[in-house]
Amino acid sequence: MPSLIRILRNTVSPNVWASVLLFVIAILAAAVANSPLSEVYHDFLAQELHLRIGNFNLLSHGGHNLTMLQFINDCLMALFFLSVGLEIKRELLVGELSSVRKASLPFIAACGGMIMPVIIYGLLVDAGTPETRGMAIPMATDIAFSLGVLSLLGKRVPISLKIFLTALAVVDDIGGILVIALFYSSQVAYGYLLAAAALYLLLYYMGRQEINQKIYYLTIGIVIWYLFLQSGIHSTLSGVLLAFVIPARPRLNAGKYIRRIRSAMNTFPVMETDDIVLNNRQIAILKKVEEASDYVISPLQSLENNLHGVVNFLILPLFAFANAGVVLGGSGSIVGNVSIAVALGLLLGKFIGIFSFTWLAVRSKLTPMPEGMTWGSVCGVSLLGGIGFTVSLFIGNLSFSQYPELLNQAKAGVLCGTLMAGILGYIVLKRALRR
Repeated sequence: MPSLIRILRNTVSPNVWASVLLFVIAILAAAVANSPLSEVYHDFLAQELHLRIGNFNLLSHGGHNLTMLQFINDCLMALFFLSVGLEIKRELLVGELSSVRKASLPFIAACGGMIMPVIIYGLLVDAGTPETRGMAIPMATDIAFSLGVLSLLGKRVPISLKIFLTALAVVDDIGGILVIALFYSSQVAYGYLLAAAALYLLLYYMGRQEINQKIYYLTIGIVIWYLFLQSGIHSTLSGVLLAFVIPARPRLNAGKYIRRIRSAMNTFPVMETDDIVLNNRQIAILKKVEEASDYVISPLQSLENNLHGVVNFLILPLFAFANAGVVLGGSGSIVGNVSIAVALGLLLGKFIGIFSFTWLAVRSKLTPMPEGMTWGSVCGVSLLGGIGFTVSLFIGNLSFSQYPELLNQAKAGVLCGTLMAGILGYIVLKRALRR
């Protein structure tokens, strides 16, 4: 058994493990929400949290303490959006969005994948009703889930297809962030926003002065998060903006780093005995090597790497457990205009939008088809774009927080649309890539 676990750990992508965990947690949440533990589940999410310094409670908004559900959605998800922001910044600087040539096809495809789901949703709900608040729910593509499904196909997946899906999902994330900023903010308290802007300028100046210690950025980031929480702008956006002031350039380049540690190692006094206790000279040299290692990794890359496991294996599972609890019984049905519109928006809207916009871009010679990709693989990836899960559930909560029945329908639509898009995308890609 240990050898089997070791083989699986070495051969299965972390994206797959993260996707499997999210899928299991989502099923668990739905099961608990419809079991005798339902009351315990909802009481847990309604518990108020306190982090007090005197009479000041950091976990409060407008004089009201945050509940567990609000803490997960407004605080922990700010770390998720910080991770998303770091990924977006990296892609814009050195990745697949760093030039017009690289970004053009994923950008066009992502635009189609955001426009068509909104159109389909709008056609299936009644205008002027609260149902229209959820038009943005099927816009989002879950990057971890979609890449996890793609990873199941192993080495047969061409690198160009992975790059296309990753870049498409990143552009999609930018669209989702803009939608949250523009349409899901309440009355704005500009005093808090001005204070947050001043702190962002301070962090930008610190970066220009090559102050690379992450603790400073994260500590001030907590203050900014609190200011956003009180401002009326959704607090998770503070994480995205924080990512863009975190330095992306290391203090040492790789060449200087190698020369520095070689110099240190050449002066390292080697002991002839097997004594496990180092002397002061050895410790001082090793600390110089450690310091140089910190300087050669930029704060952006270091923080992105540190957050990856926490976000994928702690924050997102907690979010899924708190938000995927679809109630099958009780008042109202889970099948309604919202659930049908969300599911079809993810499954059909994403597929039609991504595939058709990609086809038009290539056929009109605006951009070439990436090497290694075929129309069959584009078809499969277009279906995978309908895996909405995390951001779709998040926008669903923002849309229908005052309408529990519609929120329940939105959750059902997200889970159904995501599941069908993932299964069909995998089947189509398996056939297309085998060919």
